[in-house]
Amino acid sequence: MLLLFDLDGTLIDSEVGILAGIRPSMAAVGAEPPDHATMRSWIGPPLRVSFGGVLDGDSERVEAAVAAYTERFHEVGWSEHTVYEGIPELIEGLAARGHQLAVVTSKTRAHAERILANLPFATAFERLYAPGPLSAHSEKAEMVAAALADFGHVESETFMIGDRRYDMEGAVANDVRGVGVLWGFGDRSELEAAGAWRIVATPRDILALA
Repeated sequence: MLLLFDLDGTLIDSEVGILAGIRPSMAAVGAEPPDHATMRSWIGPPLRVSFGGVLDGDSERVEAAVAAYTERFHEVGWSEHTVYEGIPELIEGLAARGHQLAVVTSKTRAHAERILANLPFATAFERLYAPGPLSAHSEKAEMVAAALADFGHVESETFMIGDRRYDMEGAVANDVRGVGVLWGFGDRSELEAAGAWRIVATPRDILALA
């Protein structure tokens, strides 16, 4: 089987680093950061989408905020995360069963590559799918489609695993099984509304599916 994993909110808890990056990025363009709940909802979609929503779509200010966020990320933000409990054992178990694994994330490729390379189970993932630095869209559907083509797996042998509706929508668009996880930044109602095939509470539950 082919198992496609989202990164933020699925493999790693990146809330501290992302929120710590948003605050100075907003200050850099003379704006107040939104409340905690709003910033937390930004974990998943591309930053340009989130910044655009509070900066009135002002492209110049959005790009300045993204640049400030990126600068801090390269300095320290890339390391401000923790691996969710049970994820190392899940990845080890899936690899031992001969499944193929890849990461499909809305985080830009340069950011995702640095994080993934420093995870203890990085070598278990054969490919990384992530948008370029100028992307303003989630692109999950396109990335899932690319993974299906690259690995040559049929839809019935593929899972897309993630914590937000974007992951489930990407799965639905490609007729693959979307597995929503409850330890990330989405919730059951969001995942169900987006068409999740299954919703799981712990990484161990995924092993039971594969």
